[in-house]
Amino acid sequence: MEEIDILDFLRYYLSKLFVVVFMFLFVVILGNIYITAFKVPLYRSDTTVILVSENTEQQYSQTDLSLNKNLVSTYSNIVKSKKVLNKVISELDLNLSYSELYNMVKVSNVNETEIIKISVTSANNEDSATIANAIVPIFSKEVERIYGIENVSTLDEAVAASKAYNINFIKDNIIFALIGIFLGSAIIFIMYYFDTTVKSAEMLEDKLGLTVIGMVPKVERKD
Repeated sequence: MEEIDILDFLRYYLSKLFVVVFMFLFVVILGNIYITAFKVPLYRSDTTVILVSENTEQQYSQTDLSLNKNLVSTYSNIVKSKKVLNKVISELDLNLSYSELYNMVKVSNVNETEIIKISVTSANNEDSATIANAIVPIFSKEVERIYGIENVSTLDEAVAASKAYNINFIKDNIIFALIGIFLGSAIIFIMYYFDTTVKSAEMLEDKLGLTVIGMVPKVERKD
């Protein structure tokens, strides 16, 4: 591989800086057109439930705590089961298949506690909140049917999101700008690497092994 003179490359890079500026503007403009015209905004609503003990006594034993934590993983799978989600589709009369709703729902454990967060993503902010809130009572009844216990309690109900979570103009434009600068720089590097013209007397001496004894300056023609 041919050695690259860093200083020579920097001079070449600065002389072709317009390429970087062009790619910067091109990618940023193209990216914003994609965001505003083609990217579908998605809204996410979260509801949280907590696993509580059936004990009516005030004392909450360590056994109850351990049992509920162990059930978190199982309960997370029940939330996305066909039994639960198909009932949600039926009750809300959703025009969705089970697999489509399954992909819209995400279940996670909050900081390894007894709290389960159910998140629903939809192109309609009202739908995401409605579906999330509809899942909880159906899920709770399914737990009661399977285990014969009532230990699911709503902590926070879902509310309709005001902003799309997948669109962030500041963050997206920073990414677009970096991509544009990178592409512009890459193009200049490729142009430099495959440019076989003699750029300096030193380069000529290095290539031919001869000593340059004189240089003819380029003179601009005057009218």
